[in-house]
Amino acid sequence: MLLYLHIPFCHRVCPYCSFYKHTPGDTSIGSFVDALAAEAKSRITENPRTLYLGGGTPSMLSPGHLTRLFTALHDTVDFSKLDEVTLEANPATFDAAKAKLFRELGVTRVSLGIQSFTPHVLEILGREHSVAQASESVSILREAGIPSVNIDLMFSIPGQSKDDWETTLRHAISLNPDHISAYNLTYEEDTAFFESLRRGEMRENEDHDAEFFHLADELLTAAGFDHYETSNYAKPGHHSSHNQGYWRGEDYLGLGPSAVSTLDGVRWKNIPDTARYVAQIHSIGHALTESETLDAKARRIERIALGLRTKDGISLDLLSPESRQRAAHFASEGIARIEGDRLILIDHGRALVDPIAAELV
Repeated sequence: MLLYLHIPFCHRVCPYCSFYKHTPGDTSIGSFVDALAAEAKSRITENPRTLYLGGGTPSMLSPGHLTRLFTALHDTVDFSKLDEVTLEANPATFDAAKAKLFRELGVTRVSLGIQSFTPHVLEILGREHSVAQASESVSILREAGIPSVNIDLMFSIPGQSKDDWETTLRHAISLNPDHISAYNLTYEEDTAFFESLRRGEMRENEDHDAEFFHLADELLTAAGFDHYETSNYAKPGHHSSHNQGYWRGEDYLGLGPSAVSTLDGVRWKNIPDTARYVAQIHSIGHALTESETLDAKARRIERIALGLRTKDGISLDLLSPESRQRAAHFASEGIARIEGDRLILIDHGRALVDPIAAELV
């Protein structure tokens, strides 16, 4: 089982982000931490394989609140049995002392939400850190002894040229991180970027996306990174164990407002409202708002869609006879290969994973 904790707080809400998040406002972060600890105590019934704190911006929690949360987690979870403990971080929210605390609390992997190393693109994205801060944050984490450091990057951003993207990639490589995630910007509902797209102020361009995707693949693999999932590249020994669990279809437990869980074929979601989440945890012991049982068809579709994103591909047993014929066609076109009983996307097929998956399900 994988364990995910959602920390919804951000100093500033980025215009592209669709995750549940908000500025702290009048929220009592102490009460939130207590509620999250209480939910962990009541919900965790087996030791997880991995722990991931995402957001929002988990690193903006104060040292006191982080210590309070991790102390409660250590009471519930045996950290010595975890493969990985990941904390998402914004470069503007920690210094050397706080990074050292991350390590002392048990964090083994930090994922830095940097997105770009070009100033005008950072401004477009509404990021609060500078290029210098972003670069320095990697060094700070190294000096603190964090075993694995990931840099999150984004491409196909409005106003971002191919040269901007190459500059960002080369700068990221020069910092020698252990892992780089390179995400294609998507326009999600309930974001400022989506509204700009709807009004015609922004445009999507699949050819443009593909160029950026292949540039990342070319530069990062040449630098020694293993392109093991559509958007993820790792140095040897630094693949994200937590995310690999999602792609393999492992069960996961999500805690915190808006967090989703899937256990034993049942999927449920917590209420996406921090104040109500805290109130319900303290009053009735849970914050569930909706649930569904996943049938075999739904699970098969997910296994295809997620598995095709990885370099290991999917078992042909997941495909119907008609879909197997389509798979053979993709192989004949040079965008996939059939290796034993597995279908694996290659070359330009890796950039077309979503439409290919849609044809196979």
